[in-house]
Amino acid sequence: MNLSRFRSIALAAAAVSAALTGTLGSTAAQAQAQAKEQFFPLLVYRTGAYAPNGTPWANGKQDYLKMINARDGGINGVKIAFEECETGYATDKGVECYERLKGRTNTLFDPQSTGITFALTDKAPVDKIPLITLGYGLAASQDGGVFKWNFPLMGTYWTGADVLIQHLGKKEGGLDKLKGKKIALVYHDSPFGKEPIPLLQERSKMHGFDLQLIPVTAPGVEQKSAWLQVRQSRPDYVLLWGWGVMNSTALKEAQATGYPRDKMFGVWWAGAEPDVKDVGEGAKGYSALALNPSGTSPKVIQDILKHVHDKGQGSGPRDEVGSVLYTRGVIIQMLGVEAVRRAQERFGKGKVMTAEQVRWGLENLALDQKKLDALGFSGVMRPLSTSCADHMGSSWVRVHTWDGSKWNFSSDWYQADEQISKPLVKAAADKYAAEKKLTRRPPEDCQSGA
Repeated sequence: MNLSRFRSIALAAAAVSAALTGTLGSTAAQAQAQAKEQFFPLLVYRTGAYAPNGTPWANGKQDYLKMINARDGGINGVKIAFEECETGYATDKGVECYERLKGRTNTLFDPQSTGITFALTDKAPVDKIPLITLGYGLAASQDGGVFKWNFPLMGTYWTGADVLIQHLGKKEGGLDKLKGKKIALVYHDSPFGKEPIPLLQERSKMHGFDLQLIPVTAPGVEQKSAWLQVRQSRPDYVLLWGWGVMNSTALKEAQATGYPRDKMFGVWWAGAEPDVKDVGEGAKGYSALALNPSGTSPKVIQDILKHVHDKGQGSGPRDEVGSVLYTRGVIIQMLGVEAVRRAQERFGKGKVMTAEQVRWGLENLALDQKKLDALGFSGVMRPLSTSCADHMGSSWVRVHTWDGSKWNFSSDWYQADEQISKPLVKAAADKYAAEKKLTRRPPEDCQSGA
């Protein structure tokens, strides 16, 4: 071998060695850094038909994490890291994001989609990573005896449907007055839209109202046939179970059809600013469930403005801060952070938690009014307390109504009637367990550590 060829081979080998060392060093450094951080994967959809709703939700989540790092230096000294992964609200992309990020997270996943939640529910127990699904996901997963890794915090589509029927009963002067009424469910033809149907069917049997099911093909930009059915059957009320562009389209179609907007009541994912702002006066009188208020007066929102937006670190525009879905994102992220904090109380303050330890924290959340006030969430939400049996923790919700330019609360707090929903939850959970050949958790599993 001539000398010049030997030198070129040697140089190439040295370069490969240096690159490999650098890569390994970088990986080792990354692993070391990761071990000192609590990592939150953020599944988002900032693109596609659902982006107008998904974006403020995602910004609220990210801004809260930035605020905790900036204001508090992390969670008892443990810095928070995060990375977004775009799903476009597509289940297959959501699963890809999960598979890509599950090896990095020591915390939890918030799938941000009922379809993605369905797909991940079988994976979470194997990977030992909890899922939080605030106000969405599987209604049956309230049952922690079967769904050890799912946490549908603050409400499910069964609690939402139950409260809507309570509200309509109140408007009529009593639930008995619903007998003979027609109630149409105009729903997103997806796992999300189908979730409330069993509860509504149960209430229909109890009160004698006629339930009409009208599916809308996703994403919901074409609804002519659905509203033709509404015009023909002339229901007393329409329940709107929509998301993204489907909501504003439904309101415009109702206006064109002449269906009164004050007879329309949406789920909490159909009651935010993007749903009504383009319809404006045409949506006046429309009501929807509200898990949370909007506005910048809560202390937590003021802290985000001060510690994040005033420093030019905001994830989106300043005037979006405090909007309905932005605030919901803040609540979701707070519950994740508080699950870590709760886990630290048991497993070591100032330590990075494992996903299994965070799961224990989620199952033992105890946020009373004093705690919420201290966190800056006074007036934002009701107290929440989870347990081994109850992975939801709260079922309180209000109704707000669009006045043509803003949302105003039009009811006091309602609480879902669990005498109706709990037997349905247990039956659905037992059915799931039988299909998956699972056994209910023994009492000692609830009392053990993580």
